Amino acid sequence: MVNITIVGTGYVGLVTGTCLAEAGHKVICSDVSEKKIAMLKAGEIPIYEPGLKELVEKNVKLGKLSFTTDVAAAVRANDVVFSAVGTPPDKDHKADLQFVRAVAKTFAENLTGFKVFVNKSTVPVGTADMVSKVISEITEKEFAVASNPEFLREGCAVEDFMEPDRIVIGTEKEKARELMKQVYAPFEKKGYPIVFTDIKSAELIKYASNSFIATKISFINEIANFCELVGADVKAVAKGMGYDERIGSKYLHAGVGYGGSCFPKDVKALIESGKENSFPFRILESVEEVNEHQKGLGVDKLKAKLGSLEGKRIAVWGLAFKNKTDDIRESPALTAIARLLEEKADVVAFDFAAMDNVKEQHPEFSIEYASEMYEAAKGAEALLVMTDWQEFRFPDYAKLKEVMSGNVLVDGKNCMDLFEAKEAGFDVQGFGQKLSEKPMLEVIVR
Repeated sequence: MVNITIVGTGYVGLVTGTCLAEAGHKVICSDVSEKKIAMLKAGEIPIYEPGLKELVEKNVKLGKLSFTTDVAAAVRANDVVFSAVGTPPDKDHKADLQFVRAVAKTFAENLTGFKVFVNKSTVPVGTADMVSKVISEITEKEFAVASNPEFLREGCAVEDFMEPDRIVIGTEKEKARELMKQVYAPFEKKGYPIVFTDIKSAELIKYASNSFIATKISFINEIANFCELVGADVKAVAKGMGYDERIGSKYLHAGVGYGGSCFPKDVKALIESGKENSFPFRILESVEEVNEHQKGLGVDKLKAKLGSLEGKRIAVWGLAFKNKTDDIRESPALTAIARLLEEKADVVAFDFAAMDNVKEQHPEFSIEYASEMYEAAKGAEALLVMTDWQEFRFPDYAKLKEVMSGNVLVDGKNCMDLFEAKEAGFDVQGFGQKLSEKPMLEVIVR
């Protein structure tokens, strides 16, 4: 067992601290936000993440997980300190490291013996050097810095942490390496791969991974748009591509583009990091350009069906950037709603988790919010699907047809059975799908 301190109880910090407690360690999660810590002590979870609440309750009861606003005391208490604070983009799209610097300063001021400062937040190459400099300017006591990037998908974060594809640790001191081995010993015993490397490589692995996935998404979206021109079907193309082990089937899903807290931010940050080193990331610049264009195509498809959208009631299903989360950061749905309002449409929206966030963060949106999905569609001339919640994948088309005044359905996530919708009387449109006739798609496995 290792005594661990987490600084920052946002998405990464809370999941990391809770899962490390579940793995057998004793963990203090600290945060300067009195509101967050009060919620956590009261058994409330400030983020939407399936399965997290149960693990928090379990490990608090077992005495393995605790919460405090006294960050300094939490640093003094333990030998491994994870920095899991936010690194939002600044006005130039670079990662804003002010919170990381603040944690490094607190770490240095409360260094009582050898401790390891672990960067868990997504940070650009060179951050460990900056952290080491901040600490060294304050204290002469021995310490080490490590990079341990997170690879958590929102909606699957607990599963991703407890059953990781890989664990990446960058450090250059043997004492730090041995401590980090102890931290992740429960995972090593279960056979999960642990990659030890130098710090700068570890820092770059996270950015490179997210940027590659973003590239894959933008690529299949370009293929989908081309499919519409030549009469091919992107679902069949993706299926055929995905069986190639060099390519794989994950993230070959066409639609309105990617959003969220990671891909947009990390692609932009890596582009900017390249510029700082006089290196143009030409592929990533194109990836970003394709994605920004893709976000508006759902509204373009509505206009192609309806003509002018002025005064027309448009239902939007989905506000979060993906299912199983309430995160609306960089969500394509926000781009679509802004465009719809520019076109003077009347918008009514529904999401299973993200409506409060949109109300709070986008008060400028003059739209209606429905209490359930079919209420949102009531009287609508068209329906635009922007999040792939399971319930949106398999709606009751007869009920939907009954409540809507029109019959236009644009599936921005390519998650529905549009042929079933078509048979129910809808005028349907997806992304790169051949809808004049059902594509000949059959897979034979022997």
